[in-house]
Amino acid sequence: MLEKIGSLSMDEIAEKIKACQKCPLFSTRHNAVPGEGSYKSPVIFVGEAPGEVEDLHGKPFIGKAGQLFSKILQSVKIKREDVFITNMLKCRPPGNRNPSKSEIGLCLPYLESQIALINPKIIVTLGNIPTKYLLNSQEGITKVRGQWFDWTGGIKIFPMFHPSYLLRHEETTPGSPKELTWKDIKELKRALSQLRNDFGK
Repeated sequence: MLEKIGSLSMDEIAEKIKACQKCPLFSTRHNAVPGEGSYKSPVIFVGEAPGEVEDLHGKPFIGKAGQLFSKILQSVKIKREDVFITNMLKCRPPGNRNPSKSEIGLCLPYLESQIALINPKIIVTLGNIPTKYLLNSQEGITKVRGQWFDWTGGIKIFPMFHPSYLLRHEETTPGSPKELTWKDIKELKRALSQLRNDFGK
């Protein structure tokens, strides 16, 4: 089962993240990026790590990839402020390199605490790193995207391409990453609508 860090609130966890010095990334960051959005969201989006723009402003998914991410949500009328958005790592690795296993291990309790407090029905993993880690699988995102996986506490995991990947693959032909993402976001919207119907919201 997921465990919270003590009995801290979401805002207190965010303050702990901002003050964190558990790994060397604290010495190269401008700002830690705890995440943002609704603490009552039925879905959490989990990316890899903050990028340059996110590091400068302390907010997740606000650079070019983040702007595309917002458009993807808007395309199916999901309001960004109604969901919770965060990353596996809360600090930017220098040069946007991949997170190390040790960095993920040290940072993971923050994410687990956020998940435990929000208690979402769905976690959308964006890209390879969060997908492989949370599913404990070596399967790449191209193999598992758009599928539903059972996870801890009855939570479902739904992997999707990271928006930065879509920026590198602009084509919209059938079977292209962008076309597949359009299918995936519609499937996510369907699942969220079903949840509202099931719980009368």
